[in-house]
Amino acid sequence: MSDFITAKSSGDAKRDPVRIVVVQGEARPAVDVDDEELVMTFPHLLVRESLAFIGLSLGLVLLSIFVDAPLGDLADPTRTPNPAKAPWYFVGLQELLHYYPPVVAGVVLPSLLLFALAIVPYARINLVRAPLERKHLPAVAIAVAAISLVLAFGAHHVVWPLLVPLWLVGGVMLLGAASHSSRKFFVWLRSRSLPFWIFLWFLVAATTLTLIGMLFRGPGWSVTLPWRDGIFG
Repeated sequence: MSDFITAKSSGDAKRDPVRIVVVQGEARPAVDVDDEELVMTFPHLLVRESLAFIGLSLGLVLLSIFVDAPLGDLADPTRTPNPAKAPWYFVGLQELLHYYPPVVAGVVLPSLLLFALAIVPYARINLVRAPLERKHLPAVAIAVAAISLVLAFGAHHVVWPLLVPLWLVGGVMLLGAASHSSRKFFVWLRSRSLPFWIFLWFLVAATTLTLIGMLFRGPGWSVTLPWRDGIFG
């Protein structure tokens, strides 16, 4: 509400007009601010990370005591093993070399992955993680179909280790979003956001590529069974 102040000059009231001074009140918009709960880095996060580091170190020590590492024979520069496999954390990239040229599998795809990880903190999906709703189903279905077609017909070979996890995760995602069931499992599926499903697909695809490269690739990088061709040494 505005405040009105009436004043007269020192002269005759008949000759001097009445002056009205209007003082405007504050016109700030009402903003509801919800402060998020803060968790201190020290000691809360640091203690948890320290406990995780100690537990992992003890587990590795016990594993090294009771289980021998499959190091194989001494390195011989005149004899290259067949197949020559990279460490397990690079076997997924080595498996991609079976489907894509070296430039694509070793440079383009890892660079795109690093670039995506760099821009994720600046994306809105990192701030708002709304559940996947039914109104999003057409767009999600079109996106899944488009990505499947690009991977199936745009690559040199059909990359089944990427397509199968994509169809599997996409099918479970659409099943949860379209379901009307009140069971806990379907309620949990409906509460998952789109970023969750994207990361799940990436995790499943990377795990699938790694397992195929470690267990199902024999001499000449041909498909084999884990208990054949000395896969386990």
